[in-house]
Amino acid sequence: MFKQLFIFFTLTFSSQVFAETTQNNLIPPGSVIAAESMTKMIISLVLVLVIIIAIAWLLKRFAIIPTNATGHLKIVSAASIGQRERVVIVEVGETWLVLGVAPGQVNKLYSMEKSALNTHDKSLNHTSGKFPEELVKSISKSTKH
Repeated sequence: MFKQLFIFFTLTFSSQVFAETTQNNLIPPGSVIAAESMTKMIISLVLVLVIIIAIAWLLKRFAIIPTNATGHLKIVSAASIGQRERVVIVEVGETWLVLGVAPGQVNKLYSMEKSALNTHDKSLNHTSGKFPEELVKSISKSTKH
């Protein structure tokens, strides 16, 4: 039993633990505010700011953060219908405009009075057959070009 403990302690503890150092001169540690540590800190801070700005740009770019409308123009709703195409409902005064938005162009698809649509009803009734007809006409016009 003692032989096993002796072997265990000799293998776990190095002989350097029991050795004395003859050097009494202690070397002071380097300065905490060195140029190298300041450079690392500034680079880290700039990197964090770049990441924050990139995330904010991405959120705004993909319309995850809704933008508040000021003045007379307000985006009521928007839906993506393709990789870069959207249908947007814009409120201008008492009129709602349905716009088709694509890179480099904006087309008016339909316009209606704000009071014509019940805004309190979340399940919109599709009683008006004019809008789908206008949408099909607009799409057929844009595909002929």
